[in-house]
Amino acid sequence: MPTVYLSLGSNIDRDHNIHSGLDQLAAEFGALGLSPVYESEAVGFSGDAFYNLVASLDTDLPVGELAERLRAIERAHGRVRGEKKFASRTLDIDILTYGDLTGDVDGVELPRGEILKHAFVLRPLADLAPTAEHPVLKRTYASLLEDYRFPEQRLWQVPFVWP
Repeated sequence: MPTVYLSLGSNIDRDHNIHSGLDQLAAEFGALGLSPVYESEAVGFSGDAFYNLVASLDTDLPVGELAERLRAIERAHGRVRGEKKFASRTLDIDILTYGDLTGDVDGVELPRGEILKHAFVLRPLADLAPTAEHPVLKRTYASLLEDYRFPEQRLWQVPFVWP
């Protein structure tokens, strides 16, 4: 069963939405691996700070079906698709990687490009899976984080407890 890494973020009622989103993911997919939670300033727009983390799960669902189930969890948290790319979010859940799949799979680009663009994605991914390899670059997330310089992206770990 492939391991899937997901990026979660929220800047609207963020503590509640992250907790509730994790509850729904666990109810649907079972055991989750979790990174620490980071708070980061909004990127690309002026808005409240985000909570971001990475979760892992194992599933045999096809990528397209997994993506649809994640969209349903987002919708249950008030997320409306079609919003601006850079805007406040109740809950955002993105598939970062799905095993070692690459390219466009069921309309999902794998691995997700944000892994290499945003500290709020790569840092928690490297915390959760430091020795896992980026499926295209074949480098560990820890080594990518060590080498990568993020322009003007401040983030800091925050206390966060989830059952």
